[in-house]
Amino acid sequence: MSTDSSSSIVPLLGRFLISIIFILSGVNKVASFSMMTGFVASKGMPLPYLMIGGAAAVEILGGLAILAGFQTKIAAWILFLFLIPTTAMFHNFWVMQGADRMDNQGHFMKNLAIMGGLLFVAAFGAGSYSVDSRTAARA
Repeated sequence: MSTDSSSSIVPLLGRFLISIIFILSGVNKVASFSMMTGFVASKGMPLPYLMIGGAAAVEILGGLAILAGFQTKIAAWILFLFLIPTTAMFHNFWVMQGADRMDNQGHFMKNLAIMGGLLFVAAFGAGSYSVDSRTAARA
């Protein structure tokens, strides 16, 4: 019995689960644009409109690319790199106290887990049910 599930539906399910958080987060940034720009400005970041617009674009486009399995390894690396400063700047629990510290520590750890999943996608690709797989089969 083979334990290799790369040709099964498992990678597709994994891509769906990891992509949905980025797609929904990006859509949420667009839907609550002024609130999000105010939050980013309160963190002292320059050009909050540009930052939120860029973040929304990275999250939506990267999430859709992973979901479809299109340029999956590149999209996974982009989202991984995007999460490094995002996690450090917005979930810096080490400077917080009480409930804020606990909440942000949970978000920090969640982001680390997502980053681990993205590294798996970057290393092993999209699997059989993907644009990447169809493109490779044609070549």
